Amino acid sequence: MLDQGAPPHHDATATAPSPGLAARLVRRKPVERLVAEGGQGAGGSLRRSLGLWQLTMISIGATLGTGIFVVLGEAVPKAGPAVTLSFVIAGLTALFSALSYAELAGTIPVAGSSYSYAYATMGELVAWICGWCLVLEYGVSVAAVAVGWGEYLNELLDGTIGVTLPAVLSAPPGDGGIFNLPALIVVLLAMTFLLGGARESARANTIMVVVKIAALVLFCAIGVQGFRSGNYEHFMPLGMAGVSAAGATLFFSYIGFDAASTAGEEAKNAQRDLPRAIMLSLIIVTVLYVLVAAVAVGAKPWRNFTDSEASLAQIMTDVTGQSFWGTLLAFCAVVAIASVVLTVLYGQTRVLFAMSRDGLVPKVFSKVHPKTGAPRANTLIVSLFCGVLAAAIPLGQLADATSIGTLFAFALVNVAVVVLRRTRPEMPRTFRVPLSPVLPALGFGFCVWMMGSLSTVTWVVFGVWMAVGLVFYFVYGHRRSRLATPDTSEVRTHQK
Repeated sequence: MLDQGAPPHHDATATAPSPGLAARLVRRKPVERLVAEGGQGAGGSLRRSLGLWQLTMISIGATLGTGIFVVLGEAVPKAGPAVTLSFVIAGLTALFSALSYAELAGTIPVAGSSYSYAYATMGELVAWICGWCLVLEYGVSVAAVAVGWGEYLNELLDGTIGVTLPAVLSAPPGDGGIFNLPALIVVLLAMTFLLGGARESARANTIMVVVKIAALVLFCAIGVQGFRSGNYEHFMPLGMAGVSAAGATLFFSYIGFDAASTAGEEAKNAQRDLPRAIMLSLIIVTVLYVLVAAVAVGAKPWRNFTDSEASLAQIMTDVTGQSFWGTLLAFCAVVAIASVVLTVLYGQTRVLFAMSRDGLVPKVFSKVHPKTGAPRANTLIVSLFCGVLAAAIPLGQLADATSIGTLFAFALVNVAVVVLRRTRPEMPRTFRVPLSPVLPALGFGFCVWMMGSLSTVTWVVFGVWMAVGLVFYFVYGHRRSRLATPDTSEVRTHQK
């Protein structure tokens, strides 16, 4: 018989009011949960097969070549001989953010990179915005680099067999063509490697990275023979505004040093190796960029640079008076840029893998093939999207759109490292940003400054992109988030 005086029993879980919209937008995913879910996908798991060497090569592969082989011809007319200073400024901006990436990669070694870092520190909405920026960073940069690959392929074909692809098949609409077939081909080749698994892709990338480093060293050795000190007169002809504008464009060339952080769930010892790989790769890349830019401007008057994506091969030919060296560099560039496409495409698929596992994008992106340990459907979808984008959009528009998405994501990472220091100071960290929060604040400030140097058109494109992303989040991701119905008290505890 029931005690009539006793209060009725209520299931606290069933009757607890659901959190309001504002609370749902800032719900955070605990670091422990992020790490515990590492590698887990639908139908299988990612395989931990990458060591420090492979991780460093992934970051170098995703970075080195993008600016030197592709964007240098566009940056020099903006800054003149001071383009070397533009590289340094872009490198410093990347360095401050790299320090924050290194700390967070060692603390939260998961595939989502800055998306996951934001999810653990600033909540779901900010995480979504960061992830959407990463889609712009990785996906669009794949397309942009693929466009430059087509330019060097034509240089190679011209130097070897004396023919080039017609403009109608090697340039996008607006640049004198209809469809950029080479750009589509290189994306599909990268897709083929990725479908074989992370270990096989890493081996192919390492070979290509060695080739690209050798090519740039060769360029410096030959290009310095045509060095003319007079080319450095009037070092900053377009003022600091030109240096800043070129730096914002050249920041595109540093995209990729964070690629190692997307391999957090496939690294053998992620907490130890990820910070080392990020910092080591950025140092190597920055040194090579500044050396090559200095030699290039010294060997060719800055006013004679054009928007050709094959400017280094042309300089080699002009200095030596022989087409052989330019053809050889074109061959190396074809291999080098292919590695950028491969590794950046890899990073894009792993970010979407993490977002899918959290329920914010469709589940198809987190399905893992049991034999290869690779997200096969994810790789196919992303590759086809990037390939079509590369075939249809000119390089300059792609590069600037990529830069603004990357700078926004990097700015959030600098904030995230400070937030995590304050909210979870007890967490073990294999790397710590020195002079925090001063250096993260500088990293944030540099990112905002360089974003302000980009054109109005780029900002409009970015605004439209973000608006589309927010619509998708509120229509799809917000309702299907795995944190929408937490089944443990741990989530609520860390959200306090």
